[in-house]
Amino acid sequence: FGEFLHQKGKKFSNFEEIRQEIEAETDRITGSNKGISNIPINLRVYSPHVLNLTLIDLPGLTKVPIGDQPADIENQIKGMIFQFIRKETCLILAVTPANTDLANSDALKLAKEVDPQGVRTIGVITKLDLMDEGTDARDILENKLLPLRRGYIGVVNRSQKDIEGRKDIHAALAAERKFFLSHPSYRHIADRLGTPYLQKVLNQQLTNHIRDTLPALRDRLQKQMLTLEKDVDQYKHFRPDDPSIKTKAMLQMIQQLQSDFERTIEGSGSALVNTNELSGGAKINRIFHERLRFEIVKMSCDEKELRREISFAIRNIHGIRVGLFTPDMAFEAIVKKQISQLKEPILKCVDLTVLELSNVVRICTDKV
Repeated sequence: FGEFLHQKGKKFSNFEEIRQEIEAETDRITGSNKGISNIPINLRVYSPHVLNLTLIDLPGLTKVPIGDQPADIENQIKGMIFQFIRKETCLILAVTPANTDLANSDALKLAKEVDPQGVRTIGVITKLDLMDEGTDARDILENKLLPLRRGYIGVVNRSQKDIEGRKDIHAALAAERKFFLSHPSYRHIADRLGTPYLQKVLNQQLTNHIRDTLPALRDRLQKQMLTLEKDVDQYKHFRPDDPSIKTKAMLQMIQQLQSDFERTIEGSGSALVNTNELSGGAKINRIFHERLRFEIVKMSCDEKELRREISFAIRNIHGIRVGLFTPDMAFEAIVKKQISQLKEPILKCVDLTVLELSNVVRICTDKV
């Protein structure tokens, strides 16, 4: 029998009832039209043949009308999956149909993003009975093509016709066994294929994985508990008028202000990101790389007048003498005059920068 966490104490001994309850709970959480939720449906299955397993079924999408933003839904599904498989303690079951290109498997692509070495990934190949005639998945199942540390297991599930015809699970398992034993490419590894073998492997690997990851998890929880106990002890003796508490709170706020300010200026991203217009570091960048350049280009320069000024400066510095080289003083006099013209646009950009920095500080101090 099985028990759901959301229906404690109620035993479901009929498989069809369990399936109906999964669908009903999915509709209750996500709505009957369409929807996605990362709230797991927890089902504990009790069986005399296997260890007690807690199965977590992720409610997926339900009844999605054609043309209803499939890209958005796809991104939501990926985001939901990543919440689970990013965790180092999570084993990943990557399921791929045999009648598709394994190299383009969505499941393996997602798994590779978070488990590039394939240490936590178990490959499952389905629909082996639907492959084109003359082709097989032998190289995949023997772990020669896109190998995984934990290997691949092939299964043959019931077809949609079998499900609609209420084909018995035991009959389906018997048909699966017969398929592997009679297939020339799979009969030599038939004992390492099929749903019962997959159940056995998952039991073993999950048990071993829990045993391996439990010590680190226990240490982390103990450290968290000690930290919390320390905080609790501190709050037991809390006095609102304690100056040290006020000082600590003020320091934390100042540190947060500094962190928010730096992120806004450096552009490393934060919850303060403006999606409507340029702000912070991006706006300051534009002031100096676009606005200043524009202001400088606007400055007029009469080359004829400049040459006349250079000539007078050189002659006045030489006086009655005739010089061979252009005197440094003439160069400095002309350059200083030219540079002085940059003062106005530069000061304008400085004022704009100060204004933007003030805006950033004002936004960041809203929290304080």
